[in-house]
Amino acid sequence: MIIAQQKPIGEIESYIGAAKKILVAGCGGCVTVCLSGGQKEVDILATCLRILRSKAGNPVEVVSETLERQCDKEYVEKLEALVKDVDCVVSLACGVGVQYLAERYPDKYVVPAQNTKFIGGTTEHGVWEERCGLCGECILASTGGICPVIRCSKSILNGPCGGSSNGKCEIDPDTACAWALIYEQLKRQGREASLCEVFPVKDWSKSRDGGPRKYVREDVLL
Repeated sequence: MIIAQQKPIGEIESYIGAAKKILVAGCGGCVTVCLSGGQKEVDILATCLRILRSKAGNPVEVVSETLERQCDKEYVEKLEALVKDVDCVVSLACGVGVQYLAERYPDKYVVPAQNTKFIGGTTEHGVWEERCGLCGECILASTGGICPVIRCSKSILNGPCGGSSNGKCEIDPDTACAWALIYEQLKRQGREASLCEVFPVKDWSKSRDGGPRKYVREDVLL
């Protein structure tokens, strides 16, 4: 799923400028699961914006709606009645949802209330970890379902770097060596021989490194 992090309230407020009426639009998909853009977050943001603008002597009327998904044009259409009467739309979806709203309602000012972080999953309550780099050339069938592009800090495609120790990454000792995990997985499956397969080179000109990114919500940790 897409992991997103809500922007600071001051930044969001700065986007809406002199708008007198705004729509805060949530999304019932990924951002609801990662606790940043569902109905609860919509209600909180709407209240905060009302209070902030009221204290500044520049009150704003806020209406809100949470769609099942903002990355689906069919659902975006359902906002038409609300959008026509507002000056600005504040989207709590990922970047895809923001773009879909802007495309569907080109005469309206649509702003993001989130920073889209990465594609990942839940590792524990309040902690999400990146697991897919969207590289478009999935090799998980050959690596035991473990992605070396993202889970290896150096994105190495053909075996470990030689610097790992006791199954841990030399760059970050708190991160498991992806290739150690891959080896153990393939060994359990009796497929170690597949490690002899050589993956073709990739174009790394637009790559990033540093291992899997994490976004932790301290306020919801158990």
